[in-house]
Amino acid sequence: MRGYLGKTLTIAAVLAMSAGIARAEGSVEVLHWWTSGGEAAALNVLKQDLQKEGIGWKDMPVAGGGGEQAMTVLRARVTAGDPPTAVQMLGYDIQDWAKQGVLANLDDIAAKDGWDKVVPAALQKFSKYDGHWIAVPVDVHSTNWVWANKKLLDGLGIAQPKTWDDFVAALQKVKDAGKIPLAMGGQPWQEATMFDGVVLSVGGPDFYKKAFIDLDPATLGGPQMVEAFKRMDQLKGFVDPNFSGRDWNLATAMVIKGDAAFQMMGDWAKGEFLRANMKPGVDFMCFRTPGTEGDVTFNSDQFVMFKVGKDQQAAQNAMAEAVMSPSFQSSFNVVKGSVPARTDVPDTAFDDCGKMAMAQLKQANDKGTLLGSMAHGHANPAAVKNAIYDVVTANFNGDYDAERAAKELVKAVALAQ
Repeated sequence: MRGYLGKTLTIAAVLAMSAGIARAEGSVEVLHWWTSGGEAAALNVLKQDLQKEGIGWKDMPVAGGGGEQAMTVLRARVTAGDPPTAVQMLGYDIQDWAKQGVLANLDDIAAKDGWDKVVPAALQKFSKYDGHWIAVPVDVHSTNWVWANKKLLDGLGIAQPKTWDDFVAALQKVKDAGKIPLAMGGQPWQEATMFDGVVLSVGGPDFYKKAFIDLDPATLGGPQMVEAFKRMDQLKGFVDPNFSGRDWNLATAMVIKGDAAFQMMGDWAKGEFLRANMKPGVDFMCFRTPGTEGDVTFNSDQFVMFKVGKDQQAAQNAMAEAVMSPSFQSSFNVVKGSVPARTDVPDTAFDDCGKMAMAQLKQANDKGTLLGSMAHGHANPAAVKNAIYDVVTANFNGDYDAERAAKELVKAVALAQ
């Protein structure tokens, strides 16, 4: 994603507020890291919705797929006593800001619109602090996806891999044909995103939970974790030499163009395929990391609302209501590649990948295998996440073999707690 800080842009309020939301004048300043083509297209849905409701938009994009740069900018703004109206945020970062007492209370809006009944409990864990709503969930993404260029695979006679061995065999066949098997970018959060699916593929949801949510030392350093690192070693053998530092959406573009066959990435990648006018099942394939069908590692983008002056509160409240409206949840997530953060939104407008994702989310939620993504800050606090990042990156870059990586993982997590 491009490394620049966007200029402030205000969309004039031109239309009356739609029914159901109290009239609010003014504007919202929104800090986010949605700067790829597909992400920007999805964000434009919200800008247009607010414009129709009479709310101006001040855009503050900060490039960087994992949001680290955005959090640096945010800290400077809050320290200066000038927080934005709303900030895109993930998981435990929300709780960390809530502890500082700088977030607004959204309980009145949540009660009026019945958020408690329609937002999955796994998301509410991050939307609330001390029992109070302090953030608005925009979407539910999941990380254990594989994306593939269908025409490339069809040309090589490769069917959708069902098992890990099938997947490795497919990667090898692509490599033998002279194509790049696996597109990825060598950034810690991207490697960790792959690791989400790999760990789940090795030991299932119980193993994933014990390792990344419970942080059980015996599990973190045990034989199944060694196997997970061995699988990462396998994957490293299928990436191209220029992977280091590549942005995620550029890796997606490699699959779109047919230069590479597969990408292991969260479902925000689907927005790039759709923007390229590609159709699921025709031009590209979407499937869970082999061995993880029926289980979901998730992260949820949320807009955290900061305490602002009374002159901005009406616009802020209108934004919160707009984000949680069923119509927005459908239109935004159709474009973004994610699924709604509400359980009552129909899947009518979604493509085949979206319908599958919504059904799998419900299934995982019902059977208790909707698991917070380690890679995206929904399994453990930032200090632990970053410690895991360091070990995963060291393994993927050849500094640690699988056995040592598992041992170092135990040490790193213990020191970070």
